Amino acid sequence: MQRRNFLQNLVASASTLSIATVPYGIAHLLAPAIAAEPARHIRPPGALKDEAAFVDACIGCGICGEICPPHCILFDKNVGGTKVNLPYINPPEKACTLCMKCVDVCPTEALSELKREKVDMGLAQIDRTACYPWVDRGVCGACVAICPLGRKAIVFEFADMYRPIVQEDGCVGCGLCVEVCPQPSLPIKIVDRSEGAVALHNV
Repeated sequence: MQRRNFLQNLVASASTLSIATVPYGIAHLLAPAIAAEPARHIRPPGALKDEAAFVDACIGCGICGEICPPHCILFDKNVGGTKVNLPYINPPEKACTLCMKCVDVCPTEALSELKREKVDMGLAQIDRTACYPWVDRGVCGACVAICPLGRKAIVFEFADMYRPIVQEDGCVGCGLCVEVCPQPSLPIKIVDRSEGAVALHNV
């Protein structure tokens, strides 16, 4: 009799578990994969560099977004079921200030603790065919003035103090330079380090 009751309870538990997972399966179907523009979709500071590892490690708890002072951390909503509610930053909308609070509160290994100088969210890249000072359309310097890492990350060209040059060894890709750029076409963006700090154009 006890064995029968045990088996009945086991079957009931299995059925309950199966039913409970249905909403998650439906969520995956309702969130089809949509490719995000890389320059508008960068992971928070300290994020695991391997995207698959980051997806596995992040539990989508949202604590990083709650603690973020500038509220720059957004969450994936429509990029595929396994990535729903994962954190990202859209620099043109709101950039990271490198306060590192998100790293401090992350309950998993998705965001690892490190000094802000060691962060690697990407690299700021300038399109010199559109940047106001580089095309002699006026002075600016907003990107240089806002950088939280100062001259380690971005400086003015020698003998022309208004033409910005990104220091590849010092830039961590926080995106503040992108947020403050006054040019509507946004001649500065965050890219993968392999693309370099100066935009190249096919002639």
